Amino acid sequence: MKKLTTIFIIFLFLNGCGTQYSSSGWKGGFSETQLDENMYKVYFSGNAYTSSQSVADMCLLRCAELCLNADYNYFIIIDESQKTTTSTYTTPTQTNTYGTVSAYGNTAYGSVNSYTTGGQTYNMSKPSNSNTIVLFKDKPSNGISYNAKFLYDSLGKKYKKK
Repeated sequence: MKKLTTIFIIFLFLNGCGTQYSSSGWKGGFSETQLDENMYKVYFSGNAYTSSQSVADMCLLRCAELCLNADYNYFIIIDESQKTTTSTYTTPTQTNTYGTVSAYGNTAYGSVNSYTTGGQTYNMSKPSNSNTIVLFKDKPSNGISYNAKFLYDSLGKKYKKK
């Protein structure tokens, strides 16, 4: 029983951390697909401990990083998608039974007790975001454009590890 409890606590601890800004892994993260010389589709997925706002911010941060890495200065978002996937997890149940027996003379007395643990259901929501972006060297004159250096600096302070 102690071993099972310890494994479960370690599992919760490891899963208890929100998604960090990093490439996609088992706890979430970013990935991208290059669609053209100056066009990308950027994905960011979080785990159940990551807010939808953090996922949207980190998707923008990855857009800015790609823009700068490709030697561009600005980008526009031509398509954006936000999604939340929900799932549930129910802990396994375990019943433990124990008893006592006492003897007085020729008579035996006994009692049996049982208790059950587990069976809790947890709801999990995992947000994700995708942006299709077009990169520009100079600031476009129409539409909403993002300054990649500004976004990278401001969001990087918040989400990138030192």
